[in-house]
Amino acid sequence: MKSSGLARRVAAFGATSAVLAAMVTGLAAAPAQAATTATAGTASTAGAKSTGKPSIAITTPKASVRNYEGSCPATVNFSATIGVKLKGKTTVAWRWLHGDGSKSKVQTKKVSGNGVKKINVRQSLTFKGNVKGWEALEVLGPKHVKSKKSYFSVTCEDKGNDDGGLREADYDKVSARAWAHPDEYVGPCTPGDKIDFTGVIRVNSPRWVHYRWILNGDVVDGGKVKVWNSRKVGFGFSPRSSHRGWAVLETLGRGATESNRVGYKVWCKGDGGHHETKVSVSTPTTGTNHNTCAVGANATISSNGRGRVEYVWSVNGKVVDSGSTYFGGAGSKSVELNEQSLSGDAAKGGTVSIAISGPNNRDSASQSYAACNKPEPGATSVKVSVSAVHDQSTCKDGKGSTINATATITVNGAAKNVVVQLWSEVGGFSKNVTLDFDKAGSQTVSYSLPAAGTNGIHAKATLAGGASDSSLATYGDHCPAAPKAEKEAPAGA
Repeated sequence: MKSSGLARRVAAFGATSAVLAAMVTGLAAAPAQAATTATAGTASTAGAKSTGKPSIAITTPKASVRNYEGSCPATVNFSATIGVKLKGKTTVAWRWLHGDGSKSKVQTKKVSGNGVKKINVRQSLTFKGNVKGWEALEVLGPKHVKSKKSYFSVTCEDKGNDDGGLREADYDKVSARAWAHPDEYVGPCTPGDKIDFTGVIRVNSPRWVHYRWILNGDVVDGGKVKVWNSRKVGFGFSPRSSHRGWAVLETLGRGATESNRVGYKVWCKGDGGHHETKVSVSTPTTGTNHNTCAVGANATISSNGRGRVEYVWSVNGKVVDSGSTYFGGAGSKSVELNEQSLSGDAAKGGTVSIAISGPNNRDSASQSYAACNKPEPGATSVKVSVSAVHDQSTCKDGKGSTINATATITVNGAAKNVVVQLWSEVGGFSKNVTLDFDKAGSQTVSYSLPAAGTNGIHAKATLAGGASDSSLATYGDHCPAAPKAEKEAPAGA
């Protein structure tokens, strides 16, 4: 039998909202019922680049009040210390793990220096109802480490709004019993309920009862029901792998009790067997934007089953983005890292990495990116000069003289499709050339033409934007005239 109390349990203890971004924001939101704030202690100033992966140690989180009883809403503060042993500098990323399976937003802190550096982390959770759970701290980088669980409870004073005027003594007479059906499952572990847990809550007088189901130490279902004499509640789940486990039905508030511990066993077998969900990530594809000096990337996350996958993007070891995505079954999804600005050494090239965490395993991949080379500014002006040399060496052959001309085109920036026009003053010679410039500089165009009929050479260059310049070169005489023959002297002179 399934219970509709799951939504109520989530509201009572906390709900995870996956906050995605296109550079994705936090890895997951804090519980809806718990207003969370977190701060980090100070760290040393920047130093030399790390020469090795630092070692990490975490203290067990400490609750300001471990077992609270009183009016609600109630706030419980948690604190822990992360110790980082390093040489150089690194970025530490961490998040809080909640007993209902949700997680806080990822936070980061830069630390540097030599030896052990400490980061004091804190969070505050506000509860509106009865809670019995735990908190833990998880460090995601530069190494993955989890702290021990810190257990706590919150018991709110009942104001009598839901009791129908029952006396306090009436709360002391609540009992619960539970069982599993089946308590041993053999077959394919495919999606769909395979094991159902049923419980009976009994009271001596009508009242409202808050309850929750604990499966292998985690809260998985719960709610609030009106019980007149006895009331059945339950939930079901689909195992993903072969294992043994247990479940307990708990009632909360005054007169709180718990049922017997129900054991069960699962053996996944058969062609349709669905074992542990495994996830993987492809090598990222990176792209450097040279205009803005920024790098972006994308990668493909694959899963062989359903479940939520969380991911963290890093550039040169620094966490820059995170998010999560849900798979309803086997498949692949693309995730993207929006462009991240590069400066300093990062602008000279580096590495983009993605780390993912699925229901049962983790994976990571990295890819280098190219250094950003900002393009040369575009040309705004052009200068032209032309020179001409009168070659008379061919005059003796009766071919006439030749003009050897050279046009020099100079631009003050990068330019494409610079049109160069060349023509003679008379004689009908003309020529067009197109030049490209990757940066500011000069190029030359050389050409030759018969000198006969002209004494001037023109050159003009025009930029794509319209700016232009021109020049004229002149030269002297053509082939010298042949010497006149001397007249013979008269005979007898």
